[in-house]
Amino acid sequence: MVVDMLDNYSDYYHADNKEYQQKTNIIGRENISPKLVLTLMIVFTVISTILGLWLVVKAGLAVLWMGIFCFAVGYLYSSGPVPISNLPLGELFSGFTMGFMITLISVYINTYQVFTWNFPTLFSVFLVALSDELWISNLMLANNLCDAEEDESNHRKTIIHFIGIKGGLIAFTAKNILAYYYYFLPFLGLAPRGIWLSLLAIPFVYKQNKLLIHKQVKTETFITAVKTLLVGSASQLVAYFIGILFLK
Repeated sequence: MVVDMLDNYSDYYHADNKEYQQKTNIIGRENISPKLVLTLMIVFTVISTILGLWLVVKAGLAVLWMGIFCFAVGYLYSSGPVPISNLPLGELFSGFTMGFMITLISVYINTYQVFTWNFPTLFSVFLVALSDELWISNLMLANNLCDAEEDESNHRKTIIHFIGIKGGLIAFTAKNILAYYYYFLPFLGLAPRGIWLSLLAIPFVYKQNKLLIHKQVKTETFITAVKTLLVGSASQLVAYFIGILFLK
């Protein structure tokens, strides 16, 4: 939440395009006090830091190093001399950090007594988390697709600046398709067969993908990427749980 607030806060203050600042950015559009946003960021950061340090005490220094990496990416995503969100690396960092790193931290905290830091373990976690990595990176991509003109006017060189709208839409669709690679996870012993039940969400994901392909408007179709992430990951979670209980 702090990263999202910082992203909007930084974009609001650094916007060269006044129309974007007042009509597109949520702080200007909803007439939210920047001081309130800053206060919330500080409060949330303090709370998350306290909780993080408590986890370090319980699970060890590995949590600290992973947390520092995630905090650094979160800060640099919207701040610093050249924010990550203004570069063609936004999709990579958002997907890797929120998709893989959060999953890795969760796995480690629950298994730190027996967790082994080796390639097979890390690669297994990577494969299990890959769907969320792709869908989360697609949030950033959908945002950049919808904000393409405004990003150019504000001198942001996102991935769309280099591959164009058409290339971005192809990448968006490809990642939505690749996200269903997890069909093969049961064959690798990384998921129960029940995970296949989540394939029932494919028609919904296809519909949302089609809507964004047809129109890239922030207030109308950016939500399709959000819905895809929510329905896709939620269906996986429910199907995984059912699989553990009944369909191993």
